[in-house]
Amino acid sequence: MWREEVGDLHKKSEWYSKGVGYWEKRVWRQSVDGVLGGYGHVNEPDIKSSEAFLNTLLSDRFPDGGRNRHLVALDCGAGIGRVTKNLLIRYFNEVDLLEPVSHFLEAARENLSLENLTVLDSHKASNFYCVPLQEFTPEAGRYDVIWVQWCIGHLADDDFVSFFKRAKGALKPGGLFVLKENIARAGFVLDKEDKSVTRSDLYFKELFNQCGLQIYKLKDQKGFPEELFAVKIYALTPDPPKRVNGARPKAHTNRPGIIK
Repeated sequence: MWREEVGDLHKKSEWYSKGVGYWEKRVWRQSVDGVLGGYGHVNEPDIKSSEAFLNTLLSDRFPDGGRNRHLVALDCGAGIGRVTKNLLIRYFNEVDLLEPVSHFLEAARENLSLENLTVLDSHKASNFYCVPLQEFTPEAGRYDVIWVQWCIGHLADDDFVSFFKRAKGALKPGGLFVLKENIARAGFVLDKEDKSVTRSDLYFKELFNQCGLQIYKLKDQKGFPEELFAVKIYALTPDPPKRVNGARPKAHTNRPGIIK
């Protein structure tokens, strides 16, 4: 499939330009209902589930849950700033937004202006990057969490791996990736209209392995309509599995934590 779709530089350039073009033509989508494809009612269960997951991660990584630290996040595929406004900016002192569709990013800038926020003055949207994910190299050592939601399906496998390998250097010590995505039952589902692919859980895990990432925790999204794809949230770490006294760990030691 990838040889057919992005098998040479021309095809790959066309794949990405058509993917961005699909969203650029949809100015009407500059609303929560629009960016969620007419399923605006899933915003609440989406944010609620992500918040519970994020709280668990922060509690695991910091004794105080990160409340007395200057935390910084990167929101990849940020769209109009839905995830940043409803979740990330409440927990992180700074959030940078990455979005290749310029009119979405301008809407995010407006949505996240100080007069439209009800958060502490110490919390803000800092940088707005209008750059495609496959071309972006984040600042080294800046982020506690890099949040990637509903956008990685636009990347071909080689660019998926390249992005995460580049972005590992942008994490602070102990930092994590959070990937939240639609999940195919098996293999993949290709969408030729918006130039994206929905991967299965096994497909993702193979790519994580190629990236040198370990699954730290994972969670199934609940409360979405049955006709939609299943959704999983993965917390990923570049840290190697821990060993006890230099010994090879038992197989069960490194199983990711599953949040019910």
